[in-house]
Amino acid sequence: MVNYVLMITADLENINNLQPQGGCDDPSFTYLFKVKCGRCGEMSQKETCVSLNEIVPVPASRGTANLVQKCKFCGRDGTVVMVPGKGKPLTVEMSEKGEYAPVMMFDCRGYELEGFVFDGEWKAESIAGTKYEGIDLSAGDFSEYDEKGECPVMISNLYSKFEVVK
Repeated sequence: MVNYVLMITADLENINNLQPQGGCDDPSFTYLFKVKCGRCGEMSQKETCVSLNEIVPVPASRGTANLVQKCKFCGRDGTVVMVPGKGKPLTVEMSEKGEYAPVMMFDCRGYELEGFVFDGEWKAESIAGTKYEGIDLSAGDFSEYDEKGECPVMISNLYSKFEVVK
């Protein structure tokens, strides 16, 4: 078992924080990434979708997981279980220091996680308190004009990585 934490960072202009639409533990938010087989090293061709809403039984076990998938190359089963309560929003302070924010933890057995895709709906709050919801970051950035704060707001230079934690 290996725990991976999805870490994100971005340049935030006049934005206080950034996180998935319903918060880091939003059960309906779908995380997209590629999985790499821990046995043979085969990388999935397409991104895999995982959310807290989806729970499936683990074959030959009494346990459950958010993802059970068989490697197409070697046939080995791998599982991914999401661990809520470990994430927090990316803040402007973290962004300015070039730090990453932990968004979600994944307990992986038989798989390694790579290549997170910024898909789904995100939310942010401007320095003036204006709330932006339903933000689509799939194009790599977001920009608006904050009427309340009379300033432009922007999210750009999105980066993600998976860190192994104990």
